[in-house]
Amino acid sequence: MIGMVMAAAAAAATAGATPPAPVQVMVLGSYHFDNPGRDVVNVKADDVRTPKRQRELAALAEAIATFKPTRVMVERQRPGPAYDVKEYAAFTPAVLGKDPDETVQLGFRIAARAGLKSVQGIDEQPQGDEPDYFPFDKVQAYAKDKGEEAKLDAVFAPLKTAAKAAEARMATQTIPQLLVPYNDEASPMAGQQVSYGMLAFGDGDRQPGADLNAMWYLRNAKIFAKLMNVATPGDRVLVVYGAGHGYWLRHFAATVPGYVSVDVKPYLKRAAAAVR
Repeated sequence: MIGMVMAAAAAAATAGATPPAPVQVMVLGSYHFDNPGRDVVNVKADDVRTPKRQRELAALAEAIATFKPTRVMVERQRPGPAYDVKEYAAFTPAVLGKDPDETVQLGFRIAARAGLKSVQGIDEQPQGDEPDYFPFDKVQAYAKDKGEEAKLDAVFAPLKTAAKAAEARMATQTIPQLLVPYNDEASPMAGQQVSYGMLAFGDGDRQPGADLNAMWYLRNAKIFAKLMNVATPGDRVLVVYGAGHGYWLRHFAATVPGYVSVDVKPYLKRAAAAVR
């Protein structure tokens, strides 16, 4: 099914017919609600299962519902071509009081609110002899060999500062407010400043920073390709993912023929206003 939208557009143009409606893609980037600690820089999240946070998440779901998503796709790896997340079939509101994961709290909640019968898991992780999609260990090894560990620390300093600031804001801000910088490419949380900063680690013979950027791009390209496997013309797709993926997923949505990127920030701000 990959390329369905592009093929349909080409066929319509050849026939002189009206081209099919584009696929609208809204990416909702998030911090990890359940604190798995798997990122290079992690944010310690508070408990989203409290009544206060649940009210905020309900308001967020209501705001996103006005986008009228026809599909919700999440950071879970499931087999194609359907990529269905089978756990969603057992979802009930009671699960929201038990499982803090953002896939459940955002993805499943919004899909249920929209009346969707399925959720797709489009994540990409290396299997078998597939390459590492984030070979940060090689960048670290290079920096150590070259005496550039302080330089590498400096690349991550803005992200660490932003993470600490996010933790501090949790005491006073709602979840919709907290998520705004995670969806703003000017912020270290959502931009490519750190990845691009690592391009400086290389000497021509060894280019671990460039390799990392290439592999990170590859992972996100494969994620978006899975979205394309499922999407059909006119779909309105909500993608709930770790914020670090947002830059490239929005890039593909904005530049792949037949797709349109929809900014999530106005929806976050509308939700924030609803729960003040």
